[in-house]
Amino acid sequence: MNDAVIVSAVRTAVGKAPKGTLRNTRPDEMGGVVIKEALARVPGLDATEIARIAETIERFGDRFVQRIFTEGEIAYCRRKRDAASSFAARFAAKEAAMKALGTGHSRGVYWTGIEVFRRGGPPQLRFHGGAAARAEAMGATGSLLTLTHSRDLALAHVLLIRDNPR
Repeated sequence: MNDAVIVSAVRTAVGKAPKGTLRNTRPDEMGGVVIKEALARVPGLDATEIARIAETIERFGDRFVQRIFTEGEIAYCRRKRDAASSFAARFAAKEAAMKALGTGHSRGVYWTGIEVFRRGGPPQLRFHGGAAARAEAMGATGSLLTLTHSRDLALAHVLLIRDNPR
């Protein structure tokens, strides 16, 4: 079975769709449309208990935080009123990314090799070291990341994408 094709972003050759609209397009209707192709049959998904992360930070402090998170992630989360929720969401993103990469925490893919960052918009992933090498070997040219949390649970969904080679 071929990898699933998921249309993650659609632009026509003559311009963007009107703001606030979403257009579903079948592959045989694409014509001048740019699409992204999903790399994995099962995207990475993870749920992390916020209390578990808060308790771990309280117990191990900076030793845990610096082992798991990059300097940028630490600075971002510590600026938040509820830092534990932000740390938990980033922890879930790292777990989800490891699942999407098909490695888990192995084959040179380490916690700090997967970084969640924001640049004035939605959160994004940046891969370093073994995670970057694995993503490149899979043909990934980017990723889509969704983060959310409730009072108790942080969720992350990762989808590795590549430009459609056609």
